Amino acid sequence: MERQRDRRRNRDRADVTSGQAGILTLSAGDAEVDIAPAIGGSLAGFRWRRGAHAIDWLRPTTPDALSGGDAGDLACFPLVPYSNRVRGGRFTFGGRVVTLPIDPVEDPHFQHGHGCRHPWSVIERDGAAAVLSYAHAADAWPWAYTARQSLRLVDGALHLELAVTNDSDRIMPLGLGFHPYFPSGRGGRLRATVDAMWAIDGEVLPTEVVPLRPNADPRRGLDLDRVDLDNVFTGWNGRAEISWPEIGAALAIEADPPLDFLVIYVPASQGFFCAEPVSNATDAFNLVSTGQRDTGMIELAPGATRRARTRLIPRLTTPHQ
Repeated sequence: MERQRDRRRNRDRADVTSGQAGILTLSAGDAEVDIAPAIGGSLAGFRWRRGAHAIDWLRPTTPDALSGGDAGDLACFPLVPYSNRVRGGRFTFGGRVVTLPIDPVEDPHFQHGHGCRHPWSVIERDGAAAVLSYAHAADAWPWAYTARQSLRLVDGALHLELAVTNDSDRIMPLGLGFHPYFPSGRGGRLRATVDAMWAIDGEVLPTEVVPLRPNADPRRGLDLDRVDLDNVFTGWNGRAEISWPEIGAALAIEADPPLDFLVIYVPASQGFFCAEPVSNATDAFNLVSTGQRDTGMIELAPGATRRARTRLIPRLTTPHQ
């Protein structure tokens, strides 16, 4: 069976005009980040300017992607109130069956939650920083919550924080994280310290935790031009490094708890790969109900807030003009 990858296409697209309308650009020194609040609070680019040249640290966003309004075609988006898939868009929590509005063809497992599907509001901004907000009213997801995403450029690095507050009167299950897209090619390699990985079925849903395979072991370094992965890695220490030796550049990913899982998605011949710091295993809400431990699912009390932070820290490994 062909794997069902990122299938949010044609669903809940934001109403965004073509061109650069609605893009907020932050800058500090040579670093710039483009934000598309109306497209799921997404990033549309992160780069360093070097004279007439630029180094793109995230996949650049095309005008067609902006006019299409799909967060999955941009550079990075927030994951809230969970990462990845919920099997069949259905789970039980606190004795209540929750049924999410799936599309059997395009989105059979209600992938990546709400944040990437709805516009966010800009509530604070200055030249190098911004804060976005998204308020979710209880619906098929029977918990109201507010998410805030803070973005700041610091010494050429991009600092991201996602904070979620439970606005309902009952405990809410939660997962959160970030979904960056990085440019492939350039002889790219990825290293990360992890313990094991979740095996997957044909719908990219987890089956069991298995030892790392020699050809899928981030500890040894993954050749991003040769692997084909879409797996959750467990026991991550919150540190990873991407190197692009052909252009003399590298980028470190740093993440703090609860971002203890790393999703590595490397589709063949697509021009990008993803290394996603997340707090939960795929389908965590259903895994918990089967007795599975260490799923990363958070139980957020009424009125409580949980935060997740990650940093994208670029550097040059050889001099650039």
